[in-house]
Amino acid sequence: MDVDGMIDAVIDREGGYSDHRADRGGATRWGVTEAVARAQGWRGTMRALPRAEAATIYRRLYWTRPRLDDVAARAPLLAAELFDTGVNMGPATAICFLQRALNALNRSGGDYPDMVVDGRVGPATLAALDAFLASRGRAAENVLLKAVEALQGERYVALAERRPANEAFLYGWLANRMGQAGEGA
Repeated sequence: MDVDGMIDAVIDREGGYSDHRADRGGATRWGVTEAVARAQGWRGTMRALPRAEAATIYRRLYWTRPRLDDVAARAPLLAAELFDTGVNMGPATAICFLQRALNALNRSGGDYPDMVVDGRVGPATLAALDAFLASRGRAAENVLLKAVEALQGERYVALAERRPANEAFLYGWLANRMGQAGEGA
């Protein structure tokens, strides 16, 4: 699936307008929070945020800026998962999951050196990803995808444990966010 398809899938999954009392993100439309929309220049009401504007925000903030196109050139399923996770948790969190997984899978630095977990795709992250994929063969992307999803799932459970109001969202997060990006990709 290309980035336009991923954006459409996220928007479809997120739905239209929402303002759930337990959601700290407040009013959202197409999954874009009011704070994000305002920071990107939207001045209208959230109920009126056009789908095309949401798509532009998703492309800019959750695909291009975090350099997921560079990840997609190497591992498209992984990039799709990082995009979807980044929409829900923030791109830096998604990329930290990738960096942590790569560090843990490098066989004590035997395949490539550990990197700083900084939430940014840069030369060290891309070099580690290249080395991981080259050293582990055809199944490597799927294994890395599972590691990222495991970290994502643990984070969801921890969020619900720390803030009981988040329990209202845990089932949906696990049902609708885990492994969704790779389907149909």
